[in-house]
Amino acid sequence: MKETFAFLFGLGLLGNAILFVPQLIALLRKKSSEGVSIITFGGFSILQIVGIIHGCLQHDPSLIFGMSASLLTCGSLTLIAIYYRLRKPAQ
Repeated sequence: MKETFAFLFGLGLLGNAILFVPQLIALLRKKSSEGVSIITFGGFSILQIVGIIHGCLQHDPSLIFGMSASLLTCGSLTLIAIYYRLRKPAQ
């Protein structure tokens, strides 16, 4: 039973990763970080890094995989938002 819930937990974290994708798509389409909270998504990314480290220390592959997937999507969103925020507008 423990393995079943670990698997379901991993699926839930994968679902969490997928939830960042629509925001990432909107960001790429608009080519603007307007309306994106870099602090919020940056904070999520930091929490995901902590989750990955915790998963490694606990030898929990579901946590490692799920948090890594979330970091991939959320971290990408954060970095692209920072890029758009810092770039100079075309003149």
